[in-house]
Amino acid sequence: MNKKDIKKVVLAYSGGLDTSIIIPWLKENYNNCEVIAVSGNVGQADELEGLEEKAIKTGASKIYIEDITEEFVNDCIIPCVKAGAKYEEYMLGTSLARPIIAKRLAEIAIAEGADAICHGCTGKGNDQVRFELAIKAYAPNLPIIAPWREWDIKSRDEEIEYAEAHNIPLKISRETNYSKDKNMWHLSHEGLDLEDTGNEPLYEKEGFLEMGVSPIDAPDVPTYVTLDFEQGTPVAINGVKKSAKEIILDLNKLGGDNGIGLLDIVENRLVGMKCRGVYETPGGAILYFAHNYLETLCLDKMTMHKKQELSVCFADLVYNGQWYTPLREALSAFVDKTQEHVTGKVKIKLYKGNMIKAGAWSDWSLYSEEIATFGEDHVYNQADSAGFINLFGLPITVQAQVNEKNKNKK
Repeated sequence: MNKKDIKKVVLAYSGGLDTSIIIPWLKENYNNCEVIAVSGNVGQADELEGLEEKAIKTGASKIYIEDITEEFVNDCIIPCVKAGAKYEEYMLGTSLARPIIAKRLAEIAIAEGADAICHGCTGKGNDQVRFELAIKAYAPNLPIIAPWREWDIKSRDEEIEYAEAHNIPLKISRETNYSKDKNMWHLSHEGLDLEDTGNEPLYEKEGFLEMGVSPIDAPDVPTYVTLDFEQGTPVAINGVKKSAKEIILDLNKLGGDNGIGLLDIVENRLVGMKCRGVYETPGGAILYFAHNYLETLCLDKMTMHKKQELSVCFADLVYNGQWYTPLREALSAFVDKTQEHVTGKVKIKLYKGNMIKAGAWSDWSLYSEEIATFGEDHVYNQADSAGFINLFGLPITVQAQVNEKNKNKK
């Protein structure tokens, strides 16, 4: 990539610290190139306020603010819920959003005739991989500019100094400078006091949590919620038919109010290091819990166990930015097949950070009370189990007999 050839750059723009300073930096270091900002609306709400004005004031020629929330939910979130995919308990909030944003970024770059695409991901993080793999899938020939791999800035404090020197307004300070990522599925917190794994997260501190409250501050009475699923997809909440997007938003409110979905983990990043993060996923936690609850009724043993095994592979693909790959598509096809009979209703009790099963019903339930009962039944002959155990245990019996025979020889 020759910098002299870069006249128009499309930038993945959030209005946060990194991308705010990238606009003037690009113009300073790439021959005063035109910068077109692209922001993917994945439900980050208030973070979108004033974005257009800020982008133009800091040097962008124009900005696209693309509402991709429906696509985000239906094409990314729900397939992951159906797969039961978690990466080390992390419900993949940032991982899921990056490919869909990068796809739109690439489409706009091609339409605008851009010479390069730029993102603000650091060289230490996973997001650089997620963005760039998605870009390669949709704009394989466009150069990618990653300022964190080029510039002399070494820390977030130095970024703030650069912003102050260029009169770029920021919503953060050095004291509240957590690295955050927010969308309609989750909010992540990294940095500052969380970098010391000996520090307890400040859940009760005003302003730390944004999607809910600490379990300590949750109501002293439980909240019940019912969810209806059709073929693994949520279709109703508390008896009211709604879209999956609307259900997630409702669950965010219910879950947040009851302190649900907080996760504090030290995870293994794709780039080799361990990193400590605190995640808020109130609605997502309920949705995963309820969906898994219904599957215990509707899936046979072999399918469930194989699905659980493959869910780890699915989560790895999502976490590693490999959403647009044949393997992920193949796994989604497998998951969809497993969900054909995952239809029914689940009731969950929410109480101070806890999710408690309160009932599940399905016409496709494989659970038979008549067979499973401890009372008298007329459908299960307990004497049949003797022959089963003899055959099932035959390899163990033979091995023991051989061991005994050779032991006696010695």
